Amino acid sequence: MKNIKLFFIGCFGLLMATSCTDVSETVYDKYQADDFYGTPEGSDVALAAVYAQVAGNWGGVGYAGADNGWYDLNSMCADEQVIPHRNTGDWQLDFARLYKHQWLPSDALITNTWNWLYSAIYSANLAVEQLENAEADEAKIAEAKVLRAFFYYLLMDDFGDVPFYTENNSTVDQIPQASREEVYNFVVSELTANVDALSGSKGGEYYGRFNRWAGYTLLAKVYLNAEVYTGTSRWAECLAACQVVDEGGFSLHSSEANEENPLGSSYYELFGDDLPEDETILGMYASVNVVSRNIYGIRSLYGPHAQAVFGYSGWNGTIVPEAFFSKYDENDIRRRQFIFGEQPGGTNYTTTVSSLDDPGAAPQAGVRNLKFYPAGTMDGGGASNDFPIYRYADIVLMKAECYARLGDAASAKPMVDAIRTRAGLEALNANPTLEDIYDERGFELNWEGHRRQDMIRFGTFLEANDFRGASSEYRTLFPIPTSALNANSNLTQNPGY
Repeated sequence: MKNIKLFFIGCFGLLMATSCTDVSETVYDKYQADDFYGTPEGSDVALAAVYAQVAGNWGGVGYAGADNGWYDLNSMCADEQVIPHRNTGDWQLDFARLYKHQWLPSDALITNTWNWLYSAIYSANLAVEQLENAEADEAKIAEAKVLRAFFYYLLMDDFGDVPFYTENNSTVDQIPQASREEVYNFVVSELTANVDALSGSKGGEYYGRFNRWAGYTLLAKVYLNAEVYTGTSRWAECLAACQVVDEGGFSLHSSEANEENPLGSSYYELFGDDLPEDETILGMYASVNVVSRNIYGIRSLYGPHAQAVFGYSGWNGTIVPEAFFSKYDENDIRRRQFIFGEQPGGTNYTTTVSSLDDPGAAPQAGVRNLKFYPAGTMDGGGASNDFPIYRYADIVLMKAECYARLGDAASAKPMVDAIRTRAGLEALNANPTLEDIYDERGFELNWEGHRRQDMIRFGTFLEANDFRGASSEYRTLFPIPTSALNANSNLTQNPGY
């Protein structure tokens, strides 16, 4: 399967050189561009260039797997993880400032995220143009448009009103700024017009690609947060999109005991090297030293601890705030991902962290997380765990939330209970409240890039925590980077910045 997953990431590098699936000596630079991109091989090359943006690598580029980009920006401003400054000063203060809601328009993580998303949109625009001009297969054109909608969705979720363009024929200083609602309407329009044209195939060459089920999951996520984006809720529309995903035949992966798994449960196969196809809707391929790399396990562990367990030093970075960790039931299988107390290598992690930004912060303070227990090819730079962008547990919990918000908590109960039962917990004694569903989303989806969005939707994002007071309303959006404002006078900064 790895060779198939690598297909789209590596294929674009052969652009105009040779077929990605045909090892003959056909040279495509002899073709007219329209002829090339109209072939199955050529259309895959156009799409692969866009999928390469999803995986990314170092330098704040990509959806997840590496650091200093979209994932860190959206995860460390929430309540589920943070990197303290540490006594050695190895980690920049940016992460602690994210957790304390003190970020600035000039911060590198904000600029990295903005630049990555616009680079991805440029690639998607180019793919749409190439495929349309070549009159390529309808499904391939639809896939390029859904990818573009995915990137615009991430942009308007983070930044609100953003520069908007669908053709690469303008310089940066000429691109107009569209309102968040206008971008939302574009994303919904593009998705509803194209998701049914996507392939219904699962796995194989569609591992890591937007098929119909991933497309409808994206649409459901957009509808789930519609009230945040536009002021008007779309719970029924979100529920309908989730019900289409149900037709894809997904199920919750087993959590049975598994002695071969380092954490003792098959549940953690969901975060390993090959993501199980029963629950994974859209995965992101990662292979250390090849494309992207999943650093989240090794980044969390103290150096001597990782050296003793894996044979290479850990980065002593990310910790789980005590308030988040302490909410887990001791019998919850999902609690096994958290590492605390005495560990190999003479390490002893305390659950309490006294300071995030004091250079004297204790190096072994803080619960660590091995949800992405290093798997596959690995070294001191990370591991080859793939990343679950969307999985069926999220669909189950989205349906539960929609039912509850529509006044039918009784229909939500079996869905919440299914997630709890898989985790080794008892069913709820009563119909779930919205707070129950919110908590369950945190327990189930932590460290998967959803928490900031969930906290904003449930109204908890601005609440005080152990390291800061309540935040101002404007913090629900990130600022437009200073560099973007300097490059385009058409842009207006978000309020508060």
